[in-house]
Amino acid sequence: MKAVIMAGGQGTRLRPLTVNRPKPLMPLVNKPVIGHIVDWLKRHRLHHMILTLQHKAEWFQNYLPGGANIGVRFDYLIEDVPLGTAGGVANALRAGLVDETETILVVSGDALTDIDIAALLEFHRSRAADVTVALHRVSDPLEYGMVITEADGRITRFIEKPGWGDVVSDLVNTGVYALEASVLKRIPPHTAFDFSHDLFPQLMAEGRRVFGCDIGGYWCDIGSPATYLQANGDVLYNRVQHEPLGKPIGGDIWVGENVEIAPDARLYGPIYLGHNVQIKGGVVIQGPTVIRDDTVIDNRAQISRSVIWRGCYVGEDTQLNGALICRQCVFKRRVFVQEGAMIGDRCIIGEGAVISPNVKLWPGKEIDAGAIIRESIVWGSHGRRVLFTRFGVTGVVNVDLTPEFAAKLGVAFGASLPKGSYVTINRDWHPTSRMIKRAIISGLPAAGVNVWDLRAEPIPVARYLTRTTEAKAGVHVRISPFDRRVVDIRFMDEDGMNLGRAKEREIERLFFREDFRRAQLDDIGAISYFPEERKTYIRAFMQALDRDQLRDAGFHIAVDYAHATTVNVLEPILTELGVDALALNTTINPQKLSVLPEEWERGMTLLTKVVAAMELDLGARLDVSGSQVFLVDDLGRRVSDSLAAAALAELAWRNWPEATVAVSVELPSVFERLAARRSGRVIRTKVDLHALMSMAAREDVTLAVDGKGHFILPALHPVPDGMFALASLLQCLAHHHVRLSDVLADIPPFYWQCRTVSCTLDAKGRVMRLVNEWADGRPVDATDGVKVFFDDESWMHVRPDPDRPLLHLCVEAPTRRQAQALLEEKAAWLESLKH
Repeated sequence: MKAVIMAGGQGTRLRPLTVNRPKPLMPLVNKPVIGHIVDWLKRHRLHHMILTLQHKAEWFQNYLPGGANIGVRFDYLIEDVPLGTAGGVANALRAGLVDETETILVVSGDALTDIDIAALLEFHRSRAADVTVALHRVSDPLEYGMVITEADGRITRFIEKPGWGDVVSDLVNTGVYALEASVLKRIPPHTAFDFSHDLFPQLMAEGRRVFGCDIGGYWCDIGSPATYLQANGDVLYNRVQHEPLGKPIGGDIWVGENVEIAPDARLYGPIYLGHNVQIKGGVVIQGPTVIRDDTVIDNRAQISRSVIWRGCYVGEDTQLNGALICRQCVFKRRVFVQEGAMIGDRCIIGEGAVISPNVKLWPGKEIDAGAIIRESIVWGSHGRRVLFTRFGVTGVVNVDLTPEFAAKLGVAFGASLPKGSYVTINRDWHPTSRMIKRAIISGLPAAGVNVWDLRAEPIPVARYLTRTTEAKAGVHVRISPFDRRVVDIRFMDEDGMNLGRAKEREIERLFFREDFRRAQLDDIGAISYFPEERKTYIRAFMQALDRDQLRDAGFHIAVDYAHATTVNVLEPILTELGVDALALNTTINPQKLSVLPEEWERGMTLLTKVVAAMELDLGARLDVSGSQVFLVDDLGRRVSDSLAAAALAELAWRNWPEATVAVSVELPSVFERLAARRSGRVIRTKVDLHALMSMAAREDVTLAVDGKGHFILPALHPVPDGMFALASLLQCLAHHHVRLSDVLADIPPFYWQCRTVSCTLDAKGRVMRLVNEWADGRPVDATDGVKVFFDDESWMHVRPDPDRPLLHLCVEAPTRRQAQALLEEKAAWLESLKH
């Protein structure tokens, strides 16, 4: 049997480790990654190996020239241009190295594994499969290709790098395949073609037998610095089968030839010391640590949980903690390298220098004595694995989000846009937001992007101007409404909508790879103030309404502006519309932009009392960004967010009986009941503002709601706008000559309850898989998480939180008591699945 090893990747996520070498040739303890793969295949009696190569192909041929000396035949297939995983393997068939009647094994060249190949092949043959994918369970499936299978192992779906809303399993694709070589004939020549994206879905569509098999064993995808360190540690801890590492000298320590260890050195395994390593007096080494050939660790140095490649010198009293050190680096006396630092080949670190956590030094850098390096060289990285959360890029000011971080983020964002583009940017009134905004502004022109500064305006104003001008994107900076120590940076696309995950990943990729575009002198972007930004928005706002109808209605309302800049926009609009508005909290106060939940509740309670005492038509409170609005009806009753969403939907269908309303999937079924009264339509979306905005951008959607105070009315723009939502609500009430309490009374009762259930990040994938398996055979909506219908009136929805260690549980039932009981039952059930 023949094995095809896919070894053509460049390993960009592991830079600077892979700047000067292919990823499969990175050392892993005592030999390159590819060496461990060859050992694994030999243990299973595979002695003919075909390597598909592209990046630095000659390096592999030098390391594995013929293989006769180790009892293996190697053949090489070199791609002039990348052909994808399947495209390169198909060349083995075209080159005559594989016969179409054979069963072959295909393996990834950048993973460490001891999967039982014999068991995989036995499964493959027992199912008469065309393809069998070796599967593995992981705690966090977000960075892998998730695989959904039926009970017998037949694969139904591949999901590449899912979001938490897509996670219904913890089984992922290992890149190890048993397949009939005949399927390779379907792959077009000279074309980039991938197994999981192209070939396997094509075979499944044809009804071919594509199976997945979880046969246990060890597997680690060496795709990031963290997993590279983990793989080294797992070899040392014998968590994976491997050939002998060297000569054992006790204490879980293995050494190569000619190793010198001073008598007073203290070594705590597991540790690997390569050939000719010298450990001088007073040295302390704490495992798991790897020190490769020809490296010297000088007196009193301290090494902990690190990997040091060959030919390095670590000077006296130097400390390396959790670091990755490439070849031929020099650390002079009293250097301190902290957790997560990565030092490229041939770097020289001067005496007394400090390398801060997660700093990356590209090859050939020289650091002056006594320098404190807090940012990466050449380009900066803040050491975060993921930038974006549901609130954009967020973090504690001057801890996570510093001005230098924001400037580099601006460069990364600018580099993701065409050179010469325009970007709008604005902020709230807080001085912290001003600082971060100006730092971002400094970065954008460096990437050749022009900046339109909108000063301090509500987010809906920024979204509208971004959408209706030639701007390619927008940025809004604000203090978090939940924690005044935290800053949120919200990025928008050219339509004024939140960025999709694909664009966020692109920015993250640029940021973490530190591969930014730098504009030349004549290409540096310009910075200017946008003229009449507020007047432009107000003009469009007024044109989208029936002003005469609103003036004739003569509404009397109360509006709480929450001490934000919305007062500068909405107050003149209401005056122009003839609305007599009692304005509350109109003084712009940076210290009030973030309030505790109790203070928010007190504000809403005060609003209800004001409306009731003054017999007003309604009350509204805007959030500080102007994106959300919260209501009090004419009887002085606070309107729940879900009921407010239903009321706006009811009014939309009264205006346009055949209208389409987009609704988050977790909201109650009252929307379908309201639509059924007429000829309306409901579309369910992910519980995500970007998904809701994308749906609202469709021509047939009249309204989109999330039941959390966000209302999207595309008549002005397809984004959340609390100010326009309030004006549109008043117009609908005027048009139908009704009061808000009348509309609410006409909404059918619904009993819908939600709760969060704590769930560690490691357990999320497993719990969602178990929920999905339990739901098998029942009606299910998998738009976001898993929504299981028990009957026409009862359902349960479980969704993993995208950022926090939580599951979101919502239920609906015919009565309040039944809903409460169902919520308690399912919450307890989810708790039981975690263990």
